[in-house]
Amino acid sequence: MSPSDLYDFLRLRQGKLDGVVLSGGECTLYPYLLEMCEIIKTMGFEIKVDTNGLRPQVLQSLIEKDLIDFVALDFKARKEKFETVTSTKGFDLFAQSLEYLIGADIGFEVRTTVHADLLNEDDINAMSEFLHQMGYNQTYYLQKYLHVSPTLGNMPEPKRNFDVAKLHHLIPIQLRNFN
Repeated sequence: MSPSDLYDFLRLRQGKLDGVVLSGGECTLYPYLLEMCEIIKTMGFEIKVDTNGLRPQVLQSLIEKDLIDFVALDFKARKEKFETVTSTKGFDLFAQSLEYLIGADIGFEVRTTVHADLLNEDDINAMSEFLHQMGYNQTYYLQKYLHVSPTLGNMPEPKRNFDVAKLHHLIPIQLRNFN
């Protein structure tokens, strides 16, 4: 969808929708994101950004220019597993985004999609502890990986089960899709 198609789509929904979610891939990679947010905001929509946090300068710019209203920050893995899970060395960039969001005046949540073959209970406990040490005291959302074919990276269904009873609760944890 081109930007003009998006704006036409949104114009038809003014007064019917309250907001827009910009996600991805990774929406902070989009070169015209700030301009897009400015146009969407002038249409009267609130904007939520889903991000992996690897572009903290973009996130900071969006917030300082009052172009977004909420952030969902994906915490992909603990530092020791971050490169294995994400194929990037971006943990420090993620941590920078988290630190900025904790001090910023914007609503946000931290969430992790749990694929039990990639992240175990000890990983989630270490991630929860890291959030706590950083000063994050809001709810930490854990989303169970739902296998849909095909997936990015062709992820198979997890072979092991994830035992939520083994989680420590240094901060509030809310489970999504763990039945």
